[in-house]
Amino acid sequence: MRYSLRQLEVFLAAAHFENITKAAQNLSMSQSAASSALKELEQQFDIQLFDRVGKRLQLNELGRLLRPRAASLLAQAQELEIALQQHQQPGNLKVGATLSIGNYLAVNLMAQYMASQPDAKVTLDVENTAAIARKVVNFELDVGLVEGEIQHPELEVIPWREDELVVFASCNHPLAAAGKVLDDQALKSANWILRETGSGTRQTFDRIMSGILPELNVLLELQHTEAIKRAVEAGMGLGCLSRVTLEDAFSRGALVPLAIPHRNTRRLFYFILHKQKYRSAGVSRWLQLCREASDADAPA
Repeated sequence: MRYSLRQLEVFLAAAHFENITKAAQNLSMSQSAASSALKELEQQFDIQLFDRVGKRLQLNELGRLLRPRAASLLAQAQELEIALQQHQQPGNLKVGATLSIGNYLAVNLMAQYMASQPDAKVTLDVENTAAIARKVVNFELDVGLVEGEIQHPELEVIPWREDELVVFASCNHPLAAAGKVLDDQALKSANWILRETGSGTRQTFDRIMSGILPELNVLLELQHTEAIKRAVEAGMGLGCLSRVTLEDAFSRGALVPLAIPHRNTRRLFYFILHKQKYRSAGVSRWLQLCREASDADAPA
């Protein structure tokens, strides 16, 4: 074989960091060793994988074409090593999740995964849907759990579980009367505290409010669900978040749900994976745990 796995590691690290020094540091190599490995890989096949712009390495067309195949091959090699060492037990996992999922569902799933695989570790990256999708595309995450709908040629998008968004207010808000049902006029008259553009929750909210969206008064856009709940509890306006993020506040009476039955508030959570990434035992076990948890939460 005319290439080594170490050469592929250097190639992928250089593609990620766009800098050979940072790639070498990430792989615990000297800069000269990393440069030599990359140079040998290119010379052995008489190819060029990067355009050199000063100290920056930018993938050219061939490099972009080969990157996912190299990542898939390296992932399979790493999985083989784990299987040889741990008798095919699921290993470490890099998971990305959007805020609603990461803060309210993923932590329990991590605990279950690590309890069943005591030697394994799970790292959790919590960001909005757009950021998680970008990291899965770039092979920075093994699997993503997202709230927003994604369309990307390199991603496999798999439905996971049902969810719904709920409009809510402070218990002292004028619209919070018992049994209050909001019509479009009430929605347009209110101030709104919403998630930022790029989040799955905001994507769904914009879909729910189709037809009146330009007429809504968006007072604040915030990146964190807890900040939105506090702003709404302080009486600044109405919010709209996933029900899983609001159950505790509803049970305490700090916030109250408001009905909008004329608008469809249902949505799905999704798994996202790179189409060319090897489906390891760890990823398969994680997906299984997620599905089991969803089945357990489903109404009888």
